[in-house]
Amino acid sequence: MTDKILNISIRIADQPRMQLRIPASQEELVRRAEANINELWRKWSAMDDFKDKSSSEILAMVTFRFAQLYFGAMEMSDRVDKTLSGLEKSLDKMLFELTPDSGNPARVP
Repeated sequence: MTDKILNISIRIADQPRMQLRIPASQEELVRRAEANINELWRKWSAMDDFKDKSSSEILAMVTFRFAQLYFGAMEMSDRVDKTLSGLEKSLDKMLFELTPDSGNPARVP
């Protein structure tokens, strides 16, 4: 069964609304991304440290921050995958050592 396609509109920061066509299953993710980007943009726009920055500069900073988080999560995921792969190989080796030559798995007491 294919996912229904939705036509939605989102607004990022003070930019014009964007029309998107997305699978219905992604709507929650898209809305959450929109809300989080806008929340950080509003917070940073209100900070005294950034009063000298334009709206576009703050949006660029928000974009960079989300990219940092994304690539950090990707690196973490890769490390987890490698760890799990190593654990799986170790477990396979231990199970193979417990298996008698007959090919039937050994029963562990």
